[in-house]
Amino acid sequence: MKGADAETRAAAHLASLGREILARNYRIPGGEIDLVTREGEILFFTEVRQRRSTRFGTAAESVTPRKLALMRRAALAYLSREHGREDLPCRLEVLTIDGPADRGTLTLLPLDG
Repeated sequence: MKGADAETRAAAHLASLGREILARNYRIPGGEIDLVTREGEILFFTEVRQRRSTRFGTAAESVTPRKLALMRRAALAYLSREHGREDLPCRLEVLTIDGPADRGTLTLLPLDG
């Protein structure tokens, strides 16, 4: 349940930034996007990562190259299936929560490329 708590807090944070929540846990075989949001004309595909402690690394350090590749694939599928095209303005990002899901430190990390 803690993953759902982190995603709920992340969604509330993104909404407080003025974003519209379009989808939660958008899944395709082999990939998932935790949150799809829109601000103006830009779509954001957000991976949510939370770590209660840094014993095994920070939340940001838990995002692997494989996870990023699966995230990109799921984002392209979303664009194609939901909008009929893949050339819309969009961004990938990771929202991390270091500490408890309800009160840990939030950080929004845009991803390049």
